Amino acid sequence: MIYRVSHVTKLDYAAAVANARFNLRLIPKLWHGHALHDHALVITPQPSTRSDHAGPYWVITTQIGFTSPLEKLEIANEFTIEIPDAKRANSDVDLASMRSAALGVRDLGVLSPAPYLFASRLAVHDEAIAQWGATRMQGKAGIIAAATALMGEIHQEFTFAPGTTTSSTPPGEAFLARTGVCQDFTHVMIIALRSYGIPAAYVSGYLRTLPPPGRERLVGADAMHAWVNVWCGSTLGWIGFDPTNNCLTHEDHIPIAMGRDYADVSPIDGTFIGSSPQRMSTAVDVCAIS
Repeated sequence: MIYRVSHVTKLDYAAAVANARFNLRLIPKLWHGHALHDHALVITPQPSTRSDHAGPYWVITTQIGFTSPLEKLEIANEFTIEIPDAKRANSDVDLASMRSAALGVRDLGVLSPAPYLFASRLAVHDEAIAQWGATRMQGKAGIIAAATALMGEIHQEFTFAPGTTTSSTPPGEAFLARTGVCQDFTHVMIIALRSYGIPAAYVSGYLRTLPPPGRERLVGADAMHAWVNVWCGSTLGWIGFDPTNNCLTHEDHIPIAMGRDYADVSPIDGTFIGSSPQRMSTAVDVCAIS
């Protein structure tokens, strides 16, 4: 599949702020077989400084800074991307073998399972989530079967309700309320998996806006989406699970970045001097062109 992606973010401040600096994570970090074309990241007003760099996880960060007072900011990110047909695993690895394999990997690279084994800034250990996931993460089940069952439980028990949580809502709070959005569901699943020694990562990306004929529209297509990548051994590698839509990721899922949790891959964050209220709006469109 070939997609044209447009993502526009607008920030408005009630009064000018000073020394504004932002981290943008909007440039796709490409997986094997993906190809990026015609990429343009247009920032208005033009920043005083800009630099793009990779890492420390599977993410490209654009750092921008403004020396002049800033009242409005528009970030327009557009690109064309080729996504190969999704490959389905025809085998599985039992959970016990997976735990041993993950602990035995000595590679510390950005796609190594090691950084995704332990609690992180937002995906902190939560005993209630660990106990909830216990029935799916024990026994002789394979990792793909266990993760699929866990994903299904989240989809069945939780209510997708935009506005009930924010980017700063702790996963444990969303878990107890059994409500939230893709970010919350992804964090809950990550915590449950890591509680039993399974490497799990947070992926930010997009979904195609309009589905092909005969297929239902995926939830979360109006903004950046999130799902879980599970490391399923050195042979199978990372496999994507979308708990919001209760499906394995496929060619309609367009990954942008992968980290330990939302904090590593958030599309925009930053600092400024001032106390002015901020209003942010976003518009996302993903069009299949082939």
